[in-house]
Amino acid sequence: MAYDNSQNSNNFKKKDWKNQQGTPSPITVRTLRVPPQNIDAERALLGSIMLRPLGLNEIMDSIHQDSFYVEKHRHLYNCMLDLARKNEPIDLVSVTSKLRECQLLDAVGGTPYLSELLGQVPTSTNIEHYASIVGRKSMLRNLISAGDEITELGFNEMLDIEEVLDAAEKRVMQVTGASGKAQKFESAKEVMPGLIERYMKVYENKGATQGVPSGFKDLDNILSGFHKSDLIILAARPAVGKTSIALNFAKHAAVHHKIPVGVFSLEMSSESLMDRIVSSHAGVDSWKLKTGINLSEQELQRVIEAAGEISQAPIFIDDQGGNNILKMRSTARRLKSEYGLGLIIIDYLQLMSPTKNYDNMVNQVSEITRSLKLLARELDVPVIALSQLSRAVESRGGEPRLSDLRDSGSIEQDADIVMFIHSDDAYKPKEERTNVKKIIVAKHRNGSTGEVELYFDSNKTTFVTIDKNNMDDFGSNSSYSQHQSPTAPDDDF
Repeated sequence: MAYDNSQNSNNFKKKDWKNQQGTPSPITVRTLRVPPQNIDAERALLGSIMLRPLGLNEIMDSIHQDSFYVEKHRHLYNCMLDLARKNEPIDLVSVTSKLRECQLLDAVGGTPYLSELLGQVPTSTNIEHYASIVGRKSMLRNLISAGDEITELGFNEMLDIEEVLDAAEKRVMQVTGASGKAQKFESAKEVMPGLIERYMKVYENKGATQGVPSGFKDLDNILSGFHKSDLIILAARPAVGKTSIALNFAKHAAVHHKIPVGVFSLEMSSESLMDRIVSSHAGVDSWKLKTGINLSEQELQRVIEAAGEISQAPIFIDDQGGNNILKMRSTARRLKSEYGLGLIIIDYLQLMSPTKNYDNMVNQVSEITRSLKLLARELDVPVIALSQLSRAVESRGGEPRLSDLRDSGSIEQDADIVMFIHSDDAYKPKEERTNVKKIIVAKHRNGSTGEVELYFDSNKTTFVTIDKNNMDDFGSNSSYSQHQSPTAPDDDF
């Protein structure tokens, strides 16, 4: 009696899906699936181009050779692109001739297949619809391909985990970030109405800030705010007030303008940063908040009100020590996607970890500044990076220079704006110090340079605009309380 091997095989496959307990078996049988594609849409698209060659201009930026699933369709489309680049006609005769010249005519099915494409097209006016179908199917195939590549990355244990995650995230964004629409040139006639509208608003608002407001009128008069894609370097010696003024920028943008701000703090915890922001916003001595000594009931009420207001502001703090650009970029992308990130602050540049080992600090900082500039451009937001100044400024005396930027000339090269915080108080006896800090705009790629004087209230960790009418009274710290409001920047601005 012959043994029925096929029946036994079928029984084995059925039993293999479940074990004796009825749970799925670890051994599974994968069925081969055809990748997403629409061959009819590909044929209609190619036929439409031959019927109306000018239609190629409408879809060539969104459809490329690899958008086609069928190989002979790729050859055909590439042939049409070559003809278009040479300004030659795209029809049955010219395409046939070009394919024969490239020895691809037989590979695509010869002249009969080309004639068949032309005969099956209902109308060439639907070319953008056909292109949309082909593009969507291509995107789905790319997503499958990205999944395979990410799987391989997961099995590569030689790579650092941050590099793997960044590469995986970038690969997915290459697929999902595509809009599916062609990016076209805009004529001056198309651009001009928007420009005229902006000019009218500028005229009506008489120089209103165009970027993210800093909260200080005099500084915004120079910068017109912090602009998208700009890398702003804020440099000073230690304990001069870099973090305090950066938090002033963050608070003003988030609290008064509801602009989402991401703060990467490599030196202080999120709780310490929030202490500073609350102290500044409430106008209460930060030491009182830490110890409770001499904290009045009225001040406590102001602190509670300030904390409530700040809790509603879109401020997001990442206080991981030793953070690197790969982690920051991943976090910033998520913030941008979920909350519409409008400003990034990094405190501070020299504490960032490199993605690989360098033989010197100069190369390390160079990589970091280039990465920060690319981050600003990728997310289209201003990035403010705090930086240390070298000791040369102290030994030399006087105001900081661009050459004083610590560790690398690439900081100056990559930055769109470089600002210094300078004070002569370090060279004065304590009783003669005024706490007046000079904010020097030493580099401004798209505008003018200049300087602004602000008062630094170290007790409340905040900067305040100086009342020009009372400049003569600034001889000691006590004169500040007589002439200045406890609120920090120009909150009404």
